[in-house]
Amino acid sequence: RVDVVVIVTPNHVHFPVAKAFVDAGFHVVCDKPLVHTSGQADALVRAVVRRGTVFGVTYNYSGYPMVRQAREMVKAGAIGEIRKVVVEYHQGWLAPQLTTGDTGDAWRTDPARSGPGGALSDVGTHAENLLVTVTGLTIDSLCADLTAFIPGRRLDDDASVLLRFTNGARGVLMASQVETGCENDIRLRVFGSKGALDWRQEDPNHLVHSPVDGARRILTRGSPGLSAAAKNATRLPAGHPEAFIEAFANIYLGVAADIRARLAGQMAGQMADPLQADYPSLADGARGVRFVEKVIESAGSDGKWTPMTG
Repeated sequence: RVDVVVIVTPNHVHFPVAKAFVDAGFHVVCDKPLVHTSGQADALVRAVVRRGTVFGVTYNYSGYPMVRQAREMVKAGAIGEIRKVVVEYHQGWLAPQLTTGDTGDAWRTDPARSGPGGALSDVGTHAENLLVTVTGLTIDSLCADLTAFIPGRRLDDDASVLLRFTNGARGVLMASQVETGCENDIRLRVFGSKGALDWRQEDPNHLVHSPVDGARRILTRGSPGLSAAAKNATRLPAGHPEAFIEAFANIYLGVAADIRARLAGQMAGQMADPLQADYPSLADGARGVRFVEKVIESAGSDGKWTPMTG
C-alpha cells in the first residue's frame, strides 16, 4: 500500500486531490499555496484530525539550515524582543507580457487555476511562512496594496503589506514578480532589542548576526557552534554549497520521520522527535490561505488596517 501522496500540480487541483487521499487515510505532502479558500483549508484540517494522518506543506525555505539556525536563535533570545521584521521576495520573470507560447507557468496568472492571488499567493505566501517560522510572531492586522502592472493581467504581480504583530512589533512584507533583473531574491531581516538577523536565499549558507553590543558576525552552514536543528538539516561540510534541492529534501525527511513514527505504532496524531519531524504543517498552509484572503480584503478596502481575525 502507498504510504504518502505528493501533490505538485497547479493550485486548483490541490484541494480535491488532497481531500480524497486524506479521507482514504493516506498521508499527504502538498505544494503551496495549500488551496484556494480558507473554507477548503478548514475542511482539510477537519479531515486530517478525523483520520489522524500526516500532512506536510512544501514551504521549502524553512528547510534551509541557516533559516533553522535563525529560528533557534530567536527562540533562545539571542536578539531579544523582536521590534521590526522585513521580509522580501523579489522576482522579475513576469515583467514582460506573457504570450500564448508561454504555457509552462501561464496558469499562475489565471485566477481559475492559480486562485485569488498572483504574486501574493505564489511567492508572498513563502515570505509570510518564512517570517512566522523564524520569529514565531502572530500577525494582528495588516494594511496592503496589490497591483497588476501588466495590462489585462487578472491577478496581482506586485504586493506591499504593512504588518502589526500581537506583541507590538511592526513588519513589512514585499512580494513582486515584475522587478526586472531579480531572479529569486528572498530575504528576511529580524530586528530585536539585543541584535538583528539577516538571511538571503541567494546566499543561503550564511546568516548575519549583528549584536547590539558587539561586532557583526557571519555564521556559516556546517560550522561549529550551530544549533541542533541547523546541524540536523546539514549534509555537506562547510564551504560546499548546499541549497534549494537539499532544503526540499529536509522537508520530505521531516514528513517521513513523522510517518515512520506512526507506522511504528505510536498513537495517531503523535509526532516523532520534533528535531527529526521538522516540517511545515497543514496549519502553516491554512494560515497562508487566510493571509492571502486578508491581504486581498485589505487591498480592496478603504480602511487603513484589516484585522487578521474575523
